[in-house]
Amino acid sequence: MQVSGNLLNLFDRTIRFSQLTIEQGRIHQIDELGPEQPGKPYLLPGFVDAHVHIESSLLTPAQFARMAVVHGTVSTVSDPHEIGNVLGVEGVEYMIADGKRVPFKFCFGAPSCVPATTFETAGAIIGVRDVRRLLGLKEIGYLAEMMNFPGVLQQDPDVMAKIALAKAFNKPIDGHAPGLRGNDAQQYIDAGMTTDHECFTYEEGLDKVQRGMNILIREGSAAKNFEALIPLLSGFPEKIMFCSDDKHPDSLLEGHINQLVKRGLAKGHDAFDVLRAACLNPVLHYRLPVGLLREGDPADFIVVDSISDLTILKTFINGEIVAENGVSKLPDLRSEHVNQFNCQPKKPVDFEVIAESVGQLQVIECLDGQLITNRLTLPPTLIENRIVSDPARDILKITVVNRYQDSAPALAFIKNFGLTTGAIASSVGHDSHNIIAVGCDDESIAQAVNRVIEAKGGLSAVSGNTESGSGDSQFIPLPIAGLMTDANGYSVAEQYTAIDRFVKDKLGSTLTSPFMTLSFMALLVIPSLKLSDKGLFDGESFRFTPIVI
Repeated sequence: MQVSGNLLNLFDRTIRFSQLTIEQGRIHQIDELGPEQPGKPYLLPGFVDAHVHIESSLLTPAQFARMAVVHGTVSTVSDPHEIGNVLGVEGVEYMIADGKRVPFKFCFGAPSCVPATTFETAGAIIGVRDVRRLLGLKEIGYLAEMMNFPGVLQQDPDVMAKIALAKAFNKPIDGHAPGLRGNDAQQYIDAGMTTDHECFTYEEGLDKVQRGMNILIREGSAAKNFEALIPLLSGFPEKIMFCSDDKHPDSLLEGHINQLVKRGLAKGHDAFDVLRAACLNPVLHYRLPVGLLREGDPADFIVVDSISDLTILKTFINGEIVAENGVSKLPDLRSEHVNQFNCQPKKPVDFEVIAESVGQLQVIECLDGQLITNRLTLPPTLIENRIVSDPARDILKITVVNRYQDSAPALAFIKNFGLTTGAIASSVGHDSHNIIAVGCDDESIAQAVNRVIEAKGGLSAVSGNTESGSGDSQFIPLPIAGLMTDANGYSVAEQYTAIDRFVKDKLGSTLTSPFMTLSFMALLVIPSLKLSDKGLFDGESFRFTPIVI
């Protein structure tokens, strides 16, 4: 097979009209036919998402790939710690096996922090022996994000043992250190961390990249750091990559790494620098088996109409056309359903907060487009001796319900969700993936939570009393680990768009992505205040803190 077009060579930074000869899935020969011919198609290396949790798309690897190839993505660096927290090593192996069913090039990591902390209940533990076993698999390309940066700084024995294993296997180590700067950042880097996708200011990114760290510019469904960090590209093009981290199916329907490429170009950045971040740097850093348009390379590349418009005409993986003119050619595959869900339905009284003392309420302030939260101290709203949600002040009750065993729900309060009625609940609650919910009243919270429990996983939204028939509801089942579905990805994207619109139009949420934001309100390793199934947690002092002070 032969393919012709204006070939971008990211190594010598040239564009030449060329003809590729593809044999047995590889580029057998490249014939340069002359200078660039404007108006002819362009041949670029395929895009790579340098850090993503496939589970956050709510889709299996096979369904994720089916949608991603349409946008020119040929590979992902995928951390399976979400399913790892639910099912342990078995969950990681599930992701590997499912990904092998399609030609897409998944590079999975060995989760380093399962559970993420000792302050929450997860479904599994991935210990040092498990990490050794995983790093020995050819499908595991790196040690996934080391979120326990305090453990690195304090040289925790288990943490250091996992890092030592990655070094022994000669595999890169991903970092995760939001806000870490100065000498602490240097100590973290010196311990072996090679990347960070958690920088949320230019100054933080500059500090880390100047110390030798690779900075992954993240633009996902919840955390959006592109605008703050893209200025780093011009000064450090060899140290920048693009990633989504967490991307819901409606967002994946619209685009992927191609969107960041277009935005980088629109801001006037050099095309070779932008494409280096999207294609070259991840392949070199993680030693991915992904072609870069050289003779002998796997025939992984995309055909676009022009560098400026960047319309994806065709996506090739191993010489096979996997997407053409916006239509995926990957099969619509069903997958095995694996899960762990052991809790019983709850009653409204289970979500009551009794005011045992007089004082101020510690309130989580969520920030649209960020994973970090602020801490507010506000007067509580009381009915008799109970602290209740106050939609008029946008102070709502939030709960985390242990899904692995029956126990009392953990309760706190949160601001900025904007709900004026009803409740939403989800079995996607980073990183332990207990059930997390927020709502305007205990009855609605119980209804939303119980819908998730009954289905053993899903996204739930309720308005009014659905049990009496006077309310309305939306639900997306997630039968695989309570995180994913093997349903057609395009259908899931439609369902997600509908439930997202329901939460905004019917329930009043003002957030860009309410379910994605909700899922991170239990992520204890990102400050300031978060909620685990064991209680309200101070992410700065790394200890539990009371609701009322």
